[in-house]
Amino acid sequence: MGAKAAQCAFGTRQDRALVLAQGDEVGLLELAEPRWAELGAAIRAFRRTLPLVRLEDFGFDSEADDPFESNTARLHRIGGGVEALAFADARQSVYKFFLFREGGDVGATFAFARGADGLLLATAVPGGYRRLFEKLRLTHIVGMPTEIIGVTHEGVLVAKQTCGKLLPEKHDVSGLDPDRLIPIPSRFLRADRDHPRLAFLDGEPWLVADTHDRNVVRDERGALRVIDLVAAPLGADLLDRTPLFRDWVGRARLDPRAEVLAPVNDDEL
Repeated sequence: MGAKAAQCAFGTRQDRALVLAQGDEVGLLELAEPRWAELGAAIRAFRRTLPLVRLEDFGFDSEADDPFESNTARLHRIGGGVEALAFADARQSVYKFFLFREGGDVGATFAFARGADGLLLATAVPGGYRRLFEKLRLTHIVGMPTEIIGVTHEGVLVAKQTCGKLLPEKHDVSGLDPDRLIPIPSRFLRADRDHPRLAFLDGEPWLVADTHDRNVVRDERGALRVIDLVAAPLGADLLDRTPLFRDWVGRARLDPRAEVLAPVNDDEL
């Protein structure tokens, strides 16, 4: 849908306009040119994937100044942070409502810069819906099962997760699956969020962090599961600027326990 929208210069400033587009958003223009008809078809196909839902569907009042101020007959508040508020139902399913900021930003991702010592510096910044979708998919793959329910007309993304048991404060979470969440050596990267790790999404490397004790729970079998994280792709253009980091990522793709430096054959010394 983004590609079709770009052809029509529709929603180019932010992906919020695309995410909230309704089936008849460009109805009149569809009769004018084929490119608009293609965009209309793409919007309707997207709406079947990500339906528009109402806050009232979950018992909240969309007209209230703060719809999430009180519990509803269906949901009770169990937590929340800067990005989202978490509620649980009677069956112990968790519903997360991702709030958009003034200006349309939602969620968080990382921006990268080069430090004076050559390290790659990762700083958490406000994100967009596309990055939020990817983050939730990453969470589903490497952490807690996660389903995107829909997005409200106001722009609140609603996701559903399995409920887990909270960990004690300052609990050691280093036991997360090291084959899927690979600790990044500190000589390569510094992040302003806890526990920077390497994960792969569709074979591509991502920085995953913020997996502290409040973002990790135990599932029904007692295994540690990540329920929230901050993430950003480590693109080739970024890694190529740090060959040593790039080479380690390549080796970690094949062996999550790869050493910082590649092994050397003594015969070649």
